Amino acid sequence: MASYSNVFQYPFEKLKNEIFPLKGQWNEKYFRNENPIVLELGCGKGEYTVELAKLFPEKNFIGIDIKGARMWSGATEAIRQNLNNAAFVRTHIELIHHFFAENEISEIWITFPDPQMNKANKRLTSTRFMREYCRLLNENGIVHLKTDSNFLYTYTKEMIRINQLEVYFEAADLYGSEWQDPILEIQTFYEQQWRARGLNIKYIKFSCPKKDDWTEPDIKIEKDDYRSFGRNANFYKSIDE
Repeated sequence: MASYSNVFQYPFEKLKNEIFPLKGQWNEKYFRNENPIVLELGCGKGEYTVELAKLFPEKNFIGIDIKGARMWSGATEAIRQNLNNAAFVRTHIELIHHFFAENEISEIWITFPDPQMNKANKRLTSTRFMREYCRLLNENGIVHLKTDSNFLYTYTKEMIRINQLEVYFEAADLYGSEWQDPILEIQTFYEQQWRARGLNIKYIKFSCPKKDDWTEPDIKIEKDDYRSFGRNANFYKSIDE
């Protein structure tokens, strides 16, 4: 991926010594437009980033993940389809503040993350991460969570409640709800697996206001009683195919 113009790989040692050149200037220097920037955190193979970029050409999308072997699929597909509004950053999510400036982002998507049932501070909707998100998001910033995990969905709803965040839409069974939206057309490889196993897909869209006083949930939640499939299957066919 080092040769891909839509992929940015900056090791931590380099970030410690110099500012990432596109920080605060993604619109001006990379996308060359003023369209809103949307992040997908833990993008995996990049299916959602690619499909969102196709569905919403009036927005710019950046997938974030540390595993390059997975990200390669989405980055390759974006190049194949000439999606100039899709890019990828290979880094740990904890380091995204090195890549984006305050108020530079309009939306964040969190799609099927590890629920981290034993480590609250690693959950991508924990207050630790919400503090980071609210700095990067603009005043009207939005967070989307899509998950198969009832544990993470319940935790996130409690985090939202005690921090008095605004909920724009929520569904404990997204595809069984009456909600009509183009995002329903997008299903990742793993999402198709969850649905095939009879699991409901949960979705919640909520605000991320500028605030410093975040309260971490302190409730007991029943853990999920299943394990995921192996994550070595390919979503996209190879270029040769």
